[in-house]
Amino acid sequence: MKPPQHTIPSSLVTTLADVIRWRGFLVQLHARLASYFARPQPYQRLLRFLQGIVSQVARKNGWQLAEQARETTPYGMQRLLSQAVWDGDGVRDEVRAFALEHLGTSEAIVAIDETSFPKRGKHSAGVKKQYCGTTGQVQNCQVGVFLSYITARGHTLIDRELYLPQDWTDDRERCRQAGIPDTIPFRTKPDLAIQMLERLHQAHVPLDWIVADSVYGGHLELRTWLETHQYSYVGAVACDEPVVLQTPLGVRRVEVRDVPALVLTDSSWHRLAMSEGTKGPRLCDWACVPLLHRGADDGWHSLLIRRTIDATPHQAYYLVFAPPATPLLAKVTALGGRWRIEEDFASGKDLGLDHYEVRSWTGWYRHITLVMLALAFLVAICVQEQRTALPNADGLAHPEAGAAPQDLLPLSVSEARHLLAHLLFPLPSSVTLVLAWSAWRRWHQRLACFFHTRRRVKAG
Repeated sequence: MKPPQHTIPSSLVTTLADVIRWRGFLVQLHARLASYFARPQPYQRLLRFLQGIVSQVARKNGWQLAEQARETTPYGMQRLLSQAVWDGDGVRDEVRAFALEHLGTSEAIVAIDETSFPKRGKHSAGVKKQYCGTTGQVQNCQVGVFLSYITARGHTLIDRELYLPQDWTDDRERCRQAGIPDTIPFRTKPDLAIQMLERLHQAHVPLDWIVADSVYGGHLELRTWLETHQYSYVGAVACDEPVVLQTPLGVRRVEVRDVPALVLTDSSWHRLAMSEGTKGPRLCDWACVPLLHRGADDGWHSLLIRRTIDATPHQAYYLVFAPPATPLLAKVTALGGRWRIEEDFASGKDLGLDHYEVRSWTGWYRHITLVMLALAFLVAICVQEQRTALPNADGLAHPEAGAAPQDLLPLSVSEARHLLAHLLFPLPSSVTLVLAWSAWRRWHQRLACFFHTRRRVKAG
């Protein structure tokens, strides 16, 4: 039996005119960055770099971005990341300002997390054999710490810092070879998070919540900084994190995994959804226990406990700092925002967040910042295209039972990129250019082989 045909309203379909308008939006974003560049050539190349990031180029490195931009050598793109004079931190601040303009500041959450970049060799700034969250193994990689800005409208990465292991900062000559300034000390990952949060504080960015996993939630100095600046937070902690609370047997200092057996009953648990997933609400059982802080129950400090609803329940623990009247649902919902940064990492890596081939400190920051800029641009497109008058809170029009939906899912970052890549920023098709780049690659590979062989002969 032939399935019924359904007509999608033309007002919901993205048109070529829409995609062309998006490119104009990118040109406007590029224009606001002019003051951060000392010379016109790198500034003009920046637009081509961003178009390449959004394009369908398989690897977002200097070679392929230069070819996509119809340049004849990779040197210009490489200089943009390494030697050209421009203010990377200024562009970073512009990414933040742009994100706030389009995502709004109402009920904003900032998520802290890290992601890893597997690397070969030992010369890239900060590279070391360490735990790589991308692969789940201990291997040679760099680690970056990031902030994601999250509101009801959307979310995107707004800040970044490269983690330098202590054996790097203890070897200043190695740091100089990678372009790392002598003024950069060793900082833990939570220290880097404080550094980025301090920038948000100095910029007077209003925040409702800070959320993080146990690397950051279990760090006392980070929690102290947040409390000193009166930022509410929900931070995951390990099961052996010590807390002090009032129990039926008096004041006890215990590990968080012992709290449920000491003070909770069946009625203490509440089934709530911390977020919406592709398969519906993410339901868990939750309980919240007040904690003593400096010997008193100030109402601000509590322990949030999550229990899965599987056949074999698993528990997770979160320290909370929030005003006394904060309802349980608000704490749970804030925590649910933490997973948005994982989506930002996935979207960023689709744009080449981990495709760089630079080794230097400056090159890493510049590449990461420009990918964050491209991601914020695509997120802003999606926000602009969202329909503001949809009948359901989840942004979807639900049909009657048995009826097919007549609307579309909201535009996603990947779909916006797909349209721009195929319609406006395609790969080069000039026969002369394609053949010239083929010759260039073969010549460069031959040169690399020659020098590699010569080094081996001298070493032998």
